[in-house]
Amino acid sequence: MAFVGASLAALKLPFFATSGAQQDPAQCRATDSSASDRNLVVSNWPAYIDPKKKSTSTLQVFEDRTGISVSYTDDVNDNAEFYAKVKNQLASCQPINRDMIILTDWMAARMIGLGWIQPLDAAKVPNLHKNLIEPLRNRQWDPKLQYHAPWQSGLTGIAYNASKTQHVGSFEELITRSDLKGRITLLSEMRDTMGFMLKVVGANPSKFTSAQWGNAIDKLQGAVDAGQVRAFTGNEYIQDLAAGNIVACEAWSGDVIQAQFDNPDIKFVTPEEGLSLWSDNMMVPNLAQHQSNAEAWINYYYEPEVAAKLAAWVNYICPVEGARQEMEKIDPSLVDNQLIFPDEKTLSVAFDFMPLDDRQTVEYERDWSDVTGG
Repeated sequence: MAFVGASLAALKLPFFATSGAQQDPAQCRATDSSASDRNLVVSNWPAYIDPKKKSTSTLQVFEDRTGISVSYTDDVNDNAEFYAKVKNQLASCQPINRDMIILTDWMAARMIGLGWIQPLDAAKVPNLHKNLIEPLRNRQWDPKLQYHAPWQSGLTGIAYNASKTQHVGSFEELITRSDLKGRITLLSEMRDTMGFMLKVVGANPSKFTSAQWGNAIDKLQGAVDAGQVRAFTGNEYIQDLAAGNIVACEAWSGDVIQAQFDNPDIKFVTPEEGLSLWSDNMMVPNLAQHQSNAEAWINYYYEPEVAAKLAAWVNYICPVEGARQEMEKIDPSLVDNQLIFPDEKTLSVAFDFMPLDDRQTVEYERDWSDVTGG
C-alpha cells in the first residue's frame, strides 16, 4: 500500500463549504461517565460481528469480562447515508447518542478532518498500537492512530462465475471484453471503482492529477456508453453473480469468501492492476459519553484470540497481528486464506485512494454521478 498523497491539513476544509461545520474536538466533548455508567453504544455495518446472543460470542464475553453493557446497532448501511444522518448534529457540536461509529477510510478521513472525532487515549488501547498489522499503519489521514482503529479490512478486486465465463484477469478486460458486455457490475462506491479506472489509464490512485482523473472518468463513461456495465451496485452484486444474472464484477473479498461456501464456482481474482486495500474503522464521535468504555472495546478486539474469532465469522481481512496463529485453534481451514490473512506478496500490489480536499470531493463526486446516474 502506498501512503503518499494529500496531507491531513488539506482535509480540514469545511466539507462542501458548510459554514461552521469545522469543530475542535478539544472543545466539543462530553464528560466521560464510563466509570459510573457501564454502557456503550456502537453503530456498525450489518453482519459484521459474530452472533451476538450466543453466550460465547465476542460481544457477550466482552460484557461478562468488563461489566459494560453494549447497545449494538447495525445501522451503517452506506457511508454517505450515515454521514447525512449525523452531519447536522456533528457540524453544530451536538451529540449523536453514540459512543462508537465504524466507517470506511475515506469517510473516517473526512470526519477526522472536520474535527468531529475524539482522540483516543493511547494508554487505554495498547493492543491497538502493539498488534495492528503493518500494512494498515501510517495512514495518510491519521498516521499515529490518534483517532481510528481498523475493525476489519478488505480487498477490492474482481470476481467471476467460472461456470458462466472464462477467467477475467484485469480490470481493463472487465470493462472491454466483448463476451462480458452487459453482464458485469461495478461498485457504486466511487473510490473503489475509480481507483481501478485510474490504474487502467496509467495513473496512481494514491496520488493523481485532475487531468488523470478526467482521463479515468472518460474511460468509464466509454464503458457505460458501450453497454458494458449492467449496473453500479452495493453488496447485492454477489446474489446476481451466484444466480448467473451477471458473470463477472468488481467485488469485495469478504463477500466472495461467503459466497464460495455455497458456490465454489465463484472465484476472486487479483487484477493485473492490483488490489484496493481498505478498512472500516472504529472511531469515537464528539460528545460521546462513554469514551473509556469505547477504548476498552477497541483494546479487547485487538487481542489476537478475539480478533481470530471475529474473523472466522465475518471472513474479512483481520487487522490484528497474531490472529493467524490463533485461527489454528478455531478454524484451521482459514489459516492460509489469502482473503483473511493476505501475505506480503498479495499486499505488495495493494493501493490506497488519495484523500480528497473539499473542492475535489465536490468536483469528482459530480463527475461520478454524471457517469453512474447516481
